Amino acid sequence: MRHCLNPACLHPSNPESHQFCVKCGQKLLLRERYWAKKIIGQGGFGRTFLAVDEDKPSKPFCVIKQLLPQAQGTASLGKAAELFAQEAEQLEQLGHHPQIPELLAYFTDEGQQYLVQEFVNGKTLDQELAENGVFSEPQIRELLIDVLGILDFVHGKNVIHRDVKPDNIIRKSSDQKLVLVDFGAAKVLKQVQRTVTGTIIGAPEYCAPEQAMGKAKFISDLYSLGVTCLHLLTQMSPFDLYDSDEMEWAWRDFLNGNAVSDELGQILDHLIQQAPKRRSQSAQAVLQDLQPSAVRSPQTPQTSSSLPKTQTRPASLRVPKRYQRLAELLKAGDWRNADQETVKQILAVANRTEEGWLDIDNIKKFPCEDLRAIDQLWVNYSQGRFGFSIQKRIYQTLGGTRQYDEQVWKAFGDAVGWRKRQSWLSYKDLTFNTQAPEGHLPGLCVGGEWWVWWRGFWGGSKEIGSSFASRLADCNI
Repeated sequence: MRHCLNPACLHPSNPESHQFCVKCGQKLLLRERYWAKKIIGQGGFGRTFLAVDEDKPSKPFCVIKQLLPQAQGTASLGKAAELFAQEAEQLEQLGHHPQIPELLAYFTDEGQQYLVQEFVNGKTLDQELAENGVFSEPQIRELLIDVLGILDFVHGKNVIHRDVKPDNIIRKSSDQKLVLVDFGAAKVLKQVQRTVTGTIIGAPEYCAPEQAMGKAKFISDLYSLGVTCLHLLTQMSPFDLYDSDEMEWAWRDFLNGNAVSDELGQILDHLIQQAPKRRSQSAQAVLQDLQPSAVRSPQTPQTSSSLPKTQTRPASLRVPKRYQRLAELLKAGDWRNADQETVKQILAVANRTEEGWLDIDNIKKFPCEDLRAIDQLWVNYSQGRFGFSIQKRIYQTLGGTRQYDEQVWKAFGDAVGWRKRQSWLSYKDLTFNTQAPEGHLPGLCVGGEWWVWWRGFWGGSKEIGSSFASRLADCNI
C-alpha cells in the first residue's frame, strides 16, 4: 500500500497501482520516482517514511524525510529552509562514506521540502541490547573503533552529529558493519529551535553538558558515544548511572558481573568527562588509546598484516559453575587443555558429547549466554588475544560476512596463523602460547583433528560453517 504524504491527510492505505491518494487526491509519487510505504519516524520537525525507489529495476527501499518545522513566522521558516538546504549539501558529501547513508535526492514538491536517503536494513544497537542483553568488552571495543572512525570522517567535514545514541547506530544485516544514521534536517533545525525557544539539542540522556547549553563541539559527539557505551554495558538509563549527589558517574556499580578492564574503563571515563577540557579531544586520540597501531585514515584498506590489535588487562569475572575448570586452565596459561575443555563444555551444553560434533541445528540453537561466557573467559585471560569475538572481528575486517567466501576464509586462516605457506596446519601444529597470532585460539579439536565448526566445516560444508558465523553475529559475540 502507498502512504499519502499530504500532512493534512496521511492516508496509509492507497493501492500500489494508484498515482493519487483516494482520500485527498494528492499525487503519491514524488518526482515520478519515490513513493512512501509507511511512517517510521516522527518528531517536532518532520516525518520519516520508508519508501520505494520506483525508478530502479529492483525497486529498492529508501527513506523519505519530510520537513515540517513547527517554528512560526517568516524569519523562522526561512531560516529552517535555508538550513535544510545546507544539511542536504553536507549529506551529499558525507554520503560517500560506506558507513553513512547516502543522500539520493533533495527537492521541493507540493510546497514541502524532502530529503531522500539510502535505507539501511538492520538492527539498532538498542534493539540488539533488548534482544541479546548487555555488550561485552570486546563488543564495546569493536563498537568504539568502528564509530570513532566514522566520527573522525564526519568531524573532518566540519559536521557535528549531535545525536549519537544506540538508536542512531545500526548494524547492517548484509555485512554486519555499523552505520551512523540520522544526519537529517531535525538536527540542524534544533539549532534554530534552540535559538528561538531554548530547546535542548539531541537526546537528553546522551547529550553533553555544553551541547545542552547550545554550544555543541566535536567532542560533544565523543561524550555521547561514551555514554552510549555505558548504556550498552549495563542496560541502564544513563540518568541512573550518574550520581547527582556526588556529581560523578557510578556506572561500575551497575555492571552486575560484566567484566570491564581498567584500561577500557579509563578510556570510557575520559570520554564522559563533564568538563570539555578534561575530555578526550578527538576521535583519533581515542583510537590511539584503544589500539595505537591501528590509527589510520578511515578509507585506508586493511590487510592481514595490519589488523587492529585488541589489548585488555585481565579483569575479575563472575564465572558460571560449568566453566570453573576452563577459567582455571586459562588463568594458568594452559592453552591446549583450555582449548580441549572448551570443546568438552560446548558438546555438553549442546547435549552432543556422545556424537562429538555439532550439526547445523545444534549450532543455530546454541545458547548465546554460553557462547558469550566462553568468549569472555578467553578474551579476559589472554589479555585480548584469543576468543570467538577476536576471531569474528578479524574475519569481518577482512571482508567476511555470513556467506562463505573461500578467498576471505583463506585470508583469515593466514591472519590467525592457521595456514602457513598456503597450506592449512594440523591441530598438533597450532601454537598454544601467547606468542601465537591474535585470534589463533580457540582452535577447537576433537580426536586430534580440527574441530568441525571452524576449518572442518568451513573447508568442507559451507552451510554449516556459515551457520556458526551467523550464530556469532546473532549473539553479538
